[in-house]
Amino acid sequence: MTLLKILLVWLAGWALNIWLARFDTRTTRLLVAVIFGATILILWEMVVRLYAVPSVILPAPSQIAAGFAANTAILWTDFVQTIVKGALSGWLIGALSAILTAIAIDRSPFLQRGLLPIGNFVAALPIVGIAPILVMWFGFDWQSKAAVVVVMVFFPILVNMVAGLAATDRMQRDLMATWAAPYGASLWKLRLPAAMPFLFNGLKITTTLALIGAIVAEFFGSPTRGMGFRIATAVGRLELPLVWAEILVAAIAGSLFYGIVALIEKKVTFWHPSQRNQRG
Repeated sequence: MTLLKILLVWLAGWALNIWLARFDTRTTRLLVAVIFGATILILWEMVVRLYAVPSVILPAPSQIAAGFAANTAILWTDFVQTIVKGALSGWLIGALSAILTAIAIDRSPFLQRGLLPIGNFVAALPIVGIAPILVMWFGFDWQSKAAVVVVMVFFPILVNMVAGLAATDRMQRDLMATWAAPYGASLWKLRLPAAMPFLFNGLKITTTLALIGAIVAEFFGSPTRGMGFRIATAVGRLELPLVWAEILVAAIAGSLFYGIVALIEKKVTFWHPSQRNQRG
């Protein structure tokens, strides 16, 4: 009987989504996503309650919501420490450094042969290996977490930016040379616009890497705040609802971070076929 209730809820959500998917509009696509997520949460709650799953194994969504509501001050402090100070600052520094390095590489073939292999080597370093080293170098506060994020996001953005700067065809570059355009004008009017879709691919990929890097780095040394620190200490005290509340904050922050970058991409690269072909 318990399994039948779970199946009925799942089939009801599935049938409703199949019906809504026939009306392929922006509203129905949003409703399909909301209904799917709500169905998962309802099934999660039902399984935990009907099968009496201990909260140390898997807390119910209602328990996670209660833990979230009871610890909003702690969650906000951890959010500022990890996401704003560590992840966002490291992402901005890493992105700016990668863009400037890509322009230098585009300007100099020597740097392309020298820097790209080094960047590939650094990107292959495991985070669990470099995080303790950077914590020792930069201290236990957010600066070391930002340094870890810089290392993680630099190479993906660099590779995409270098590919984007080289995306213009020979005829376009020859036309700029015919007009005696200096490198700066060619970069600003031709190469950078062509590189924008590539750059935003790298920026979107690294939004999640930045969060992961900042949180993982806090496991190797942190002041008495931060999402990684809180998860480690809460697990030791078996406060699983708080752990899941921190995970929820990270998931929401990551989704918003990605969405903001995607929205900026839509405004900047409105001319690109990938944006023009999107249906409303």
